[in-house]
Amino acid sequence: MASEPDDLELDGEADQAADVRLVTLEAGGRFDKALAAALPEFSRARLQALIAGGRVSRDGAAVTDGSAKAQAGDYRLEIPPPVAAEPQPEDIPLRVLFEDAHLIVVDKPPGMAMHPAPGSETGTLVNALLHHCGASLSGIGGVARLGIVHRIDKETSGVVVAAKTDAAHQGLSALFAAHDIDRMYVALTRGAPSPIKGTIEGAIARSTADRKKMALVKTGGRHAITHYTVARVFGPSEKPLAARVACRLETGRTHQIRVHLASKGAPCLGDPVYGSGSPSQPVKEAIAAAGLKRQALHAAVLGFAHPITGETVRFESPLPADMARLEALLEKL
Repeated sequence: MASEPDDLELDGEADQAADVRLVTLEAGGRFDKALAAALPEFSRARLQALIAGGRVSRDGAAVTDGSAKAQAGDYRLEIPPPVAAEPQPEDIPLRVLFEDAHLIVVDKPPGMAMHPAPGSETGTLVNALLHHCGASLSGIGGVARLGIVHRIDKETSGVVVAAKTDAAHQGLSALFAAHDIDRMYVALTRGAPSPIKGTIEGAIARSTADRKKMALVKTGGRHAITHYTVARVFGPSEKPLAARVACRLETGRTHQIRVHLASKGAPCLGDPVYGSGSPSQPVKEAIAAAGLKRQALHAAVLGFAHPITGETVRFESPLPADMARLEALLEKL
């Protein structure tokens, strides 16, 4: 069983401060070999990893097949800066919803990355957990991701669970891999998805135009299913200006909720990546007055069978202050 399932809402913060290299290749031979010959300061294995990670592009499109024949042209490489191998404990306050000898459940605030990555080397949940839990954290997820079994965006708030033992890590990972987890998110959206209740299905993959974004694709990608219900609308009922939407996940893919809601023409308010189009002026004013500076998305419920005791546990988190203020203002529209 994979120790780190592909869960939703993976941040793009790892793409910050990348070293960009430009190189011109001639046609012929394997692409990875041609690239290695042009960039002798990098090993072929390193370049193959960059290619597989979508960090090599030509005319804005990622080149991900190193074995393909090299095409003549100019190529752009993004080389991420190194990440510190050993995250350090940091005395960061945590809102702990539950803790025992096996796992810990916390209410993550917006602005906190899950684990160290370029651009977010400190101040992460892992740094906070190292201080809070000490040496008890499970190491299955790797040194930089101690105990982490699922991830939500840096700017998404809400309930997350981390393992404190190897047995709990394996058990939680199995639950996430089998999608045997109750996860409900609250989103405040521009307009409202139609119909008011439904299921959004569509494969999600990294965008070929912008590798910091995910996109719905017709071929390839990973199948994703989001069940949603419009809990209430704000503004005229015939043409809502905004809505509160409850989303339950059947799968957990990177940026799943944000991509799926945007595909329905109802992106999360404040979303800097998928919020194409502008909300109405009253909604803009409400966002500014509420002080919302992120996507309005909150992991409100997390439920699962305890991996060691088998007990069914369920944790809830109320809307954080910025989203609660925004909702109160939207109610007045």
